[in-house]
Amino acid sequence: MLREDGYVKDLKDTLVAKNLSDVRKGLYNYIRNIGKSGDFSLLLNMEESIVKNDLFRYANSNAMKSSLETALTEINVVREHLTIVADPIQYQLINKAHSLSKHRKNGLPHDEARQAMASHYTRLGNLDKSRLTTVEKSIIDARRDNMKVMRKLYEQMQAKALGIDLS
Repeated sequence: MLREDGYVKDLKDTLVAKNLSDVRKGLYNYIRNIGKSGDFSLLLNMEESIVKNDLFRYANSNAMKSSLETALTEINVVREHLTIVADPIQYQLINKAHSLSKHRKNGLPHDEARQAMASHYTRLGNLDKSRLTTVEKSIIDARRDNMKVMRKLYEQMQAKALGIDLS
């Protein structure tokens, strides 16, 4: 272990590692700013881009590849639901299909889009492992925060489609 620690410290002190850290700090700031935008599509597209990049660059096991592919499938489910929730007449069908209390949260349908966002939020939490750098962990935290923003925005869209006042 001590030998590995020495190499890790030496690696952190290189110019390449410092430049990579700076780039990741920029990515962190970019992700945070998108979270503040309130633009659901921008948030979703950014998350999809990150997941695709992770799949391309970092998927080094079948389990990781499967998890990232599931994430992309879930992102597409959310995207499809955006068109449904934008149409109050169509969304009434979703509302009726989720009429039991166990299929509702905060009085709104806990539909596939909300389930997919919750699943991805959990997936991001599972990424927060000890071997990540502080900057990498902050990026994951920012992505999780953005998932919370997306959830709230989607709930507002649901409420609007159903004519429900959330206040």
